[in-house]
Amino acid sequence: MAKKKDDPNYKVIAENRRARFDYAIEEDLECGIILEGSEVKSLRLGGANIAESYAHVDEGELWLVNSYVAPYAQAKTFAHEERRKRKLLVSKKELARLWNATQRKGMTLVPLVLYFNHRGIAKLKIGIAKGKKTHDKRATEAKRDWGRQKQRLLRHGE
Repeated sequence: MAKKKDDPNYKVIAENRRARFDYAIEEDLECGIILEGSEVKSLRLGGANIAESYAHVDEGELWLVNSYVAPYAQAKTFAHEERRKRKLLVSKKELARLWNATQRKGMTLVPLVLYFNHRGIAKLKIGIAKGKKTHDKRATEAKRDWGRQKQRLLRHGE
């Protein structure tokens, strides 16, 4: 996603960095998320975690399960539930494609990044992913280490 340097509204709230290690991401998709007022205020302060969460299609709707949004201290009466199911907004065409993808063997929907876009609206990027085996993880790590070593050699060689 192209982010402008001078954009005051764009802000990453939570990132699932482990997802790219544990899963092979085939493609990703930006979707909206239905939030309560106190949740938006809490997200503006940066209190969220999507590391243990996942998305799934249930009865024709897309849901984000087990995501954590910290309680907002000033919202006493209208406080939100911290780990409630949150509905994700995608088109019917995208929803059908996501449902078909999850029906294939080993495919799952993994939240990658929760952020405010350039208009200040909360968005979630989810990835259609396949779980990596241990040897795949080792190969990815070896490839990354070799890339770092190559960069070091190039820097010192000049």
